[in-house]
Amino acid sequence: MDDLTIKQLIELLNYSFKDIKLLEKALTHRSYDGENNERLEFLGDSILNFTIAESLFKKFPNLPEGDLSRLRASLVKASALAEVASKIKLGDFILLGEGELKSAGWRRPSILADCFEAIIGALYLDGGLAPAQQFILNNFNDWLDQINPARIDKDAKTALQELLQSKKLMLPKYEVIDIKGEAHAQEFIVRCSVQQLSLSAEASGPSRRAAEQEAATITMPLVKEKLT
Repeated sequence: MDDLTIKQLIELLNYSFKDIKLLEKALTHRSYDGENNERLEFLGDSILNFTIAESLFKKFPNLPEGDLSRLRASLVKASALAEVASKIKLGDFILLGEGELKSAGWRRPSILADCFEAIIGALYLDGGLAPAQQFILNNFNDWLDQINPARIDKDAKTALQELLQSKKLMLPKYEVIDIKGEAHAQEFIVRCSVQQLSLSAEASGPSRRAAEQEAATITMPLVKEKLT
């Protein structure tokens, strides 16, 4: 990555790195040669979740834990992170391997979301918690200002769990039954089973979490039909 490109990104981030190699690593997808951004992504994900949780905790002092969790999930999900990353044109700077370049990987939501989290991790290692949290809040303040607990639906897994609990039934079981694709573009196949009702459904997604949510979405109407 040339100096001009790095300078452009630094202006977008509004932060000057002491160790520019941290920023370069945060931009390096695993399909590209060299050290990739997965460890930084892991770190950034934790800081992002903490920062959003703290902001919601302060904004809604009387909201119960379950509602706070749903609000946080709605903000830190991959599609939301990808939207934020797109606004700061992060895809223009991601280092991708030849295969990902051919398939326009710089537009893929999962890659954008992972890179956004990796940058948070890089900011933390370079300057501490303050710049990492400031970067998060700069990009999420509008969302935090507008978020309304009354408009946040429960995610599919939570809704299915609560329905089964209300009927005094065992919780569903989720099992990864297959993983397809290359390491940089995997597809997870997950089965959701409700044993007491002899029901199961399979679904796929770019991550285990996404596949589980999709499987729960498919299972929910089957459970409701069985219970009527």
